[in-house]
Amino acid sequence: MQKQYEWQFFRAGEVDQVVIRTGQDIAHIGELDQKLWVALACPTRGIEFDSATLDLIDESKDGRIRPPELVAACEWAVARVRDPQVLADGGDVLQLNSINDATEEGALLLAEARRVLELAGLPDAQAITLAQVQERMASLQALRFNGDGVVSAATAEGDEALAGLIARIQELYGAVDGSDGVAGIDRSKAEAFWEDVQALQTWFAQAAELGCHLQPRALALAAAEAVNAVQAKVDDFFARTRLVEFDANARAPLNPTEEGYAALGAQVLSNASESLAALPLAAVTGERSLPLVNGVNPAWAAALQTLRDQAVQPVFGEALTALTEVQWDQLKTMLAHCQQWLSECPATPLGAVSEAEIQQLLSSGLKDAVMQLLDHDDAEKEHAVQAMALEKLIRLQRDLLELLNNFVSFSRFYRREGAAFQAGTLFLDGRSCDLTVEVADAAAHSTLAAMAKTYLAYCECKREGQKKTIVAAFTAGDVDFLFVGRNGVFYDRAGNDWDATIVKLIDNPTSIGQAFFSPYKKFLRMIEEQVAKHAAAKNDVVNTSLSDNATKLVTAPKDLAQAPAPARKTDVGTVAAIGVALGSLSAVIVGIFGKFIELGPWIPVAILGLILAISGPSMLIAWLKLRQRSLGPILDASGWAINGRMNINLGLGRSLSQTAKVPVNAKRNIADPYADSHGLRNSLCVLALMAAAALLAWRIHWLDAVLPVSWQHVPAAASAPAVTAPAAAAAESAVR
Repeated sequence: MQKQYEWQFFRAGEVDQVVIRTGQDIAHIGELDQKLWVALACPTRGIEFDSATLDLIDESKDGRIRPPELVAACEWAVARVRDPQVLADGGDVLQLNSINDATEEGALLLAEARRVLELAGLPDAQAITLAQVQERMASLQALRFNGDGVVSAATAEGDEALAGLIARIQELYGAVDGSDGVAGIDRSKAEAFWEDVQALQTWFAQAAELGCHLQPRALALAAAEAVNAVQAKVDDFFARTRLVEFDANARAPLNPTEEGYAALGAQVLSNASESLAALPLAAVTGERSLPLVNGVNPAWAAALQTLRDQAVQPVFGEALTALTEVQWDQLKTMLAHCQQWLSECPATPLGAVSEAEIQQLLSSGLKDAVMQLLDHDDAEKEHAVQAMALEKLIRLQRDLLELLNNFVSFSRFYRREGAAFQAGTLFLDGRSCDLTVEVADAAAHSTLAAMAKTYLAYCECKREGQKKTIVAAFTAGDVDFLFVGRNGVFYDRAGNDWDATIVKLIDNPTSIGQAFFSPYKKFLRMIEEQVAKHAAAKNDVVNTSLSDNATKLVTAPKDLAQAPAPARKTDVGTVAAIGVALGSLSAVIVGIFGKFIELGPWIPVAILGLILAISGPSMLIAWLKLRQRSLGPILDASGWAINGRMNINLGLGRSLSQTAKVPVNAKRNIADPYADSHGLRNSLCVLALMAAAALLAWRIHWLDAVLPVSWQHVPAAASAPAVTAPAAAAAESAVR
């Protein structure tokens, strides 16, 4: 049995996560069970990671990194170095002796690295940097032949015919972008062009074999179209002539009658009239000859002229004024072969090309010239491929370990070293939020992110005409003053500051303490709202009454205005009702307070029970939600595929959202000259508390040691016999 690799794990976010810090860890990453991976996919954009490196790993080019692609990148890099530890050491400087030249791939990489250094004027250098490779690739792209397999008109360098041909192929068959950003053609485009040219040459050679001797192709096409336009009417004319030849009595019925012409005379006629076009091409006399110039139907005169010019003249060599039936049959037979030939014309992007042009292209030698350019460029392709592989190796040496610690495990996040998905830090409401994620669509993101059970604030960030949206997690502190429209400042990972404005909130508890005070805050807000509504309503009533009274005073008669107002009567019943209500209310309050005082030593327990009855449900709900608070849905909504639950407990939450604190060694002057004065209120509150405490201590006999007997509290049940005993004795003596 093969011995398994010994992995190390650490516990974070209530998930066991693998420790990846050595080259052997990287080399064996493919052996790690993917059920133990924290993430199973991540986007190549929208995260704080070098997108060029991610693009090199993304073999499918779909904008996402998956475990097979990441494992393949690790295996690729490990196979090209002597010791995989160099991949864990990091850095963008690759030592030449670390390249494994024992393999063919490694030997080619080493040769290319030495070639790059030699071209840079450093033939004796023992290390190569990413900047040197990128500089070489930039210079390679600027060369005439850069190995990208694409040639442009500029590659022809002064050969106008060759440049024009390349431009023509590019226009007809589509352009291919080269690595230097210049559009051109590749080998497939050139080969497709010459294949079509050869196919057209073969097609032109088939014209004589099929019996079509009309050349060029445009002439044959025009002749065929001219015949097709009038074939039905010409066939109809000759059929009528044969019928008259068979029987002369058919002549009159086959020609228009006087009544028919009379009907036409009642219409507004033109050469486009359908009734006129329905008449025969010419008068049917029994002679098998169709006039082409004189004596033809005006509606068909133009079509017959086209037939004469484009078909009759090319076929018979002269412009006939009349066409016999035999000539018509010859014309149709001849053009039938042409139509068959035309139907076999290859469909190519070249369009209408003459046979002479095709022959000129094939004999010009331009084909060999284009292919030579492509061959020369392909000769440099191997250098370009190896240069790209060298860049990939250096990038993986620099970024692979960090990517693994942001994908297979989230050690970068839990060590508070800045994870790839963290966009920056949001400063708002007297605290900083480090758990910020860039999002593309706040509405779509919030649908899934709400499952995180975390208080989330979506902010629109603006800076120098740029815009982006982030979501920030508030995991500690109160949220009383967080609302849509509030502004803050967002610092991205590069240190750039953005204006941030809250556009959407997802409400969830941030702590159990915040949940404890939540019912009381809601109760106070409700009272304030109700008082404000009542005051507003009363104000509206008063204003309406004053307006009505003012109107009455202005419009009232003068004698009524001077009359004294009647004496206002007091409603005795109302006063009595108010007194009874106040008395009942005071009695209830006194009764409740008396029962509360009678609890004696159980008063603290009663107070605690009352507090739990109010705050307990809110605290329980908050506790349940805080246990479910997770990072996963936030990242899943951003395109990640989180495998673990990634809980955000209270300790981690406090580190992700830090409130403002005065430095420990700072000097403070707590005297606020502008603070509100509440001396009288505070004094009354203190006196009330002291009185309540003294009463409570008196009722539970805590003050009996310092008070005289007459001042000590005596329960009512105990004092009753003392009062009634003398009365009973007096009654007994009276009886005696």
